[in-house]
Amino acid sequence: MGSMKKGEDSEEVEIDLGDSSDPEEFETEEEPHMLWKAQASVEEEENIHTSTLVEISDTKPLITARDPRGINDCLKVTFEDVIAEPVSVRSGDRVWIWSHALFEVCKVWIYRIVSVLLAIPMSVLSGLLFAILNCFHVWLVSPCIQCVFIGTRWLQSVWSIVLGVFMTPLLLSAGKCYRGFSVHVAKE
Repeated sequence: MGSMKKGEDSEEVEIDLGDSSDPEEFETEEEPHMLWKAQASVEEEENIHTSTLVEISDTKPLITARDPRGINDCLKVTFEDVIAEPVSVRSGDRVWIWSHALFEVCKVWIYRIVSVLLAIPMSVLSGLLFAILNCFHVWLVSPCIQCVFIGTRWLQSVWSIVLGVFMTPLLLSAGKCYRGFSVHVAKE
């Protein structure tokens, strides 16, 4: 049924479930990236709409493109899109850093909690709606349209005869009459 044969290609996904506090992991790499730091990395500066909290996901290796057609591009909101301090008034640096961190954490986790509560029911309702619309279209709309086309086949034949007998000669003669006229546009 859905089993894979020996010769078929399969995509393997490796998910590292190791502890992020392992000392061996950071011996070869640089200092671990802290999620609450306000300074952006080079990759984040290239794509300002991507947050480090959003990049870290337990399903990222499984589903890479969740919005391939860009339907929800208007929802790419960052901290700087919502909160900005002018030069004349400024809060302390720690207040700004913690506000940024709390904004990002709340945005991600509240979205995750609400999506857990609403994603399954909305998916079921959307699937049900599209299934009903597809069934309605396949079993009612399309047959009715085909019945109308079959029932009015004679009218299509009469209409093509009327166009061929009356309209075609009229338009051809009008075209020959007006062929001698030409319009030239000149700038003065």
